[in-house]
Amino acid sequence: MSRRGGFIFGALLFLLLGLFLIWLLNKIEPYQETIAHGASPEARSNIYLAAESYLRKQGLTVAHADGLEVLNDLPAAGHTLLLLADRSRMTPRQADRVLDWAAKGGHLLFVAEALYDEDDGKSGDLLLDRLGVQQYESEDLDEEDSEDAEQSEATESEEDAATEEDVESDAAEDDPQQAQGEEEAPAEADAEPEDEDRYPELTKLYLENEDAPAYIDFDTGFHLYDSADRAHAWANSGNATHMLQMNHGDGLVTVLTDSWIWQNNNIASHDNAWLLWYLTQDTSVTLLYRAERDDLPALLLRNFPEALAALALLIALVLWHVGRRQGPQLAPASRSRRQLEEHLRASADFLMRRSGKQVLLQGLQRDILRRARRRHPGFERLAVAEQWQVLSRLTRMPTAAISQAMRPLPKQRLSASEFTRQVAHLQSLRNAL
Repeated sequence: MSRRGGFIFGALLFLLLGLFLIWLLNKIEPYQETIAHGASPEARSNIYLAAESYLRKQGLTVAHADGLEVLNDLPAAGHTLLLLADRSRMTPRQADRVLDWAAKGGHLLFVAEALYDEDDGKSGDLLLDRLGVQQYESEDLDEEDSEDAEQSEATESEEDAATEEDVESDAAEDDPQQAQGEEEAPAEADAEPEDEDRYPELTKLYLENEDAPAYIDFDTGFHLYDSADRAHAWANSGNATHMLQMNHGDGLVTVLTDSWIWQNNNIASHDNAWLLWYLTQDTSVTLLYRAERDDLPALLLRNFPEALAALALLIALVLWHVGRRQGPQLAPASRSRRQLEEHLRASADFLMRRSGKQVLLQGLQRDILRRARRRHPGFERLAVAEQWQVLSRLTRMPTAAISQAMRPLPKQRLSASEFTRQVAHLQSLRNAL
């Protein structure tokens, strides 16, 4: 191929490549795709992490604590304590301590945890019982309201019927024609219905100088009742009350039916976040996640699991070492054996384990004295030195050997060699008699 032909071929190839790129660029459309990786480890471990971040963005100082010991260093004035943890193990002393802190000028916010029991006259929730707040299920309230409404409607209908009859009878007596005209007159149009609640499932909080209420999606299955009539602010849904706020000493106490509205998945719904800011504005906030103190085993298990596992393994090894056999297992003896030597040896072993070596040595000494009395009448009436001389004459053994064998035994424990040597002297003395 000539140079001119190669140039033309390259130009055509470059042109075709440019056209292909232009066509490809027209076909390609950019797009965005969001890949959800789920909640972060911090959010999974702290269900109120979004609430903390929101309050910090509003300029509030937010801290969290794991126990009521935070009250020791937490000033009451200018602080809000969000008690959102489980309080089933709270003691009466701890409940009084929390309310005393609020009475000094703090703002206590907690969640009602138990239903009121009419038979017991209490709910078991220490904070609710001390404040006179009662929690019921909304279904129970609906049943009571329907029964009361039916009774009131029946009473009103009877009273209205009696009143209409009296009015008609009086009108007929005064002017029969007017009464007849009223019967033929068409009925008046019904009054226009009042504006119905557009969001009965949401809780509404009305504020002064505001035309529209704030909407919060509390759980409508529960209702708070202020039996002591201390509340000065509240928030209601269509059929129940879900927030009460009352004065307590120099401070405030706010009671809610639930706190799930401020968890990570729900705080962005409706006006949930706004309510959290409204209740904590102009204060420092402390979130309390644990209302009870763990016992020592729980603290050790949470903070030192490896050390506890090593200790358990060490105890198991010590028990295995102490409990293992020291030597092979002896085969059971045959019941047909009747050897006197084995019985004597077993009796001697039993006496030595039970009473000690001194008992066996004293037995040999008594046996020697018994034999000496047989061979020398009046032996027991002699002095100890004379007895040893008689034994030396009868056995033809030196007095020093006899005194060593017959002397009183020491109180301290004898070694195996001393015990064997003493037994040998006594047996030689006894055999010589």
